Amino acid sequence: MKAINEPVLEYAPNSNERINVQKEYDRMASTTIEIPLIIDGKEIFTEETGKCIQPHNHRKVLAKYHKAQEKEVNLAISSNLKRWVAWSQTSIEERCKIFRNAADLLAGPWRDRINAATMLNQSKNIYQAEIDAACELIDFFNFNAEFAENINSRQDLISPEGVKNHLEYRPLEGFVFAITPFNFTSIAGNLPSAPVIMGNVALWKPASSSVLSGYYIMKLLQEAGLPDGVINFIPGDGAIVGDSVLKDKNLGGVHFTGSTKTFQHIWKTIGANIENYKSYPRIVGETGGKDFCIAHNSSNIKELSTAMIRGAFEYQGQKCSAMSRAYIPMDIWPELKNVYLSELSTVKVGPPDDFSNFMNAVIDEKAYSSITKYIEFAKNSNEAEIISGGNYNKEIGYFIEPTTIITTNHDFKTMKEEIFGPVLTIYLYEPNKWEETLRIVDETSPYALTGCVMGKDKEAIAKAKDSLRFSAGNFYINDKPTGAVVGQQPFGGARASGTNDKAGSELNLLRWVSVRTIKETLKTPKDYRYPFLGEV
Repeated sequence: MKAINEPVLEYAPNSNERINVQKEYDRMASTTIEIPLIIDGKEIFTEETGKCIQPHNHRKVLAKYHKAQEKEVNLAISSNLKRWVAWSQTSIEERCKIFRNAADLLAGPWRDRINAATMLNQSKNIYQAEIDAACELIDFFNFNAEFAENINSRQDLISPEGVKNHLEYRPLEGFVFAITPFNFTSIAGNLPSAPVIMGNVALWKPASSSVLSGYYIMKLLQEAGLPDGVINFIPGDGAIVGDSVLKDKNLGGVHFTGSTKTFQHIWKTIGANIENYKSYPRIVGETGGKDFCIAHNSSNIKELSTAMIRGAFEYQGQKCSAMSRAYIPMDIWPELKNVYLSELSTVKVGPPDDFSNFMNAVIDEKAYSSITKYIEFAKNSNEAEIISGGNYNKEIGYFIEPTTIITTNHDFKTMKEEIFGPVLTIYLYEPNKWEETLRIVDETSPYALTGCVMGKDKEAIAKAKDSLRFSAGNFYINDKPTGAVVGQQPFGGARASGTNDKAGSELNLLRWVSVRTIKETLKTPKDYRYPFLGEV
């Protein structure tokens, strides 16, 4: 079955899709549910709990979720291992059927539920929720099924006369630990399911700030026919869940999206325990970013302005790929500044149930505090000037205005460090220093996730593409550095941004198999002697 990308619904005023998702949003906002652990298909309630809140109205509790303790973690591991035998032997056809069924359910009766949960718990406007929670996750399910079938059918070995050679794409021994982020519901669904479609079992720890949408994904997979215990859903504190899991001898791999610091801790922990594992664990991670835009003075001003606003401020800059630093030629800046600030002044910030809001709230108080400290740092620096935004308020929700900083120092703090919020820093360069500026872009940040170049000069674009070859795993020409689509732009970066294992392609799924080579000899030798042993 050939996969195609899920069409994005527009949610225009008075459209059925808008009316329906608004109803589900209102229903979900007016109730508080209880979210259990799901281990071996059973709902488990613990003494330790946390809250799912609305970031745009942090007094409103959406759910109380139960946290896994060491006892539940061990139970989940045991369940995974018990189910591994049967699931690892389940045919690729049956495994793919389940995830295609999940895609159909999400495209249909589950679409409003998952979108509404994402809007409420992660403070996403309907468009950002739609392209993420619905479309991208549908694409992950459908395309991963196709990728898995393609991989399992690939037999490129030479078989000389008398020999039959074969590749067997086995799952990993043990379980995969999936640690998922708050910002993308689709990533939360993909990280446990990608290894599972290849015959693995998975232990899934969702981000504590987005348990609601994760829970509904788990229920969706159950309805789609996923057998009990193949994925176990265990929200909880990272230190409690992670430390127990990472030291277990049956750890087969880690599928991670989150902070660079956390990923490095995971890697160190695995390294410290390396002699204890049954197999060397696969480590796949997508971490931080300090994503760039470098503009040539041949850029179209309106196109550049649009790329900056969308790239920096969609979903409050809480995308690993969000534009966080921009390099603008001095000679086009006066015109660009006028267009950019004029357009930015029309951007509205508020709750996602007001469909006129382009931006919503940042995820929680911790994020709010971290982001606003960068803003205050810029306000107090003689090397920077804030030309838009700079204001914030957490009385009702964690709202931060789209903030633009101009700096005279290309090595300024907000040009180097990941902020993960609606803050864009601009460095103005002399247009005759194109190649020098490209070098600065490459060397300023330890990250290498995404970046873009804007301009109409083909030679300049070619130079940027070549000079920034290792600066971004996803590179965009005349477009914002966000919006990777499954099957079109496989996603991932290197350096401090991760292992670049390209979610949304076969490359990622290949990490979740351990290949066995099988040689069948059809004419087995009956004499040990080789021809060279013959006498003259």
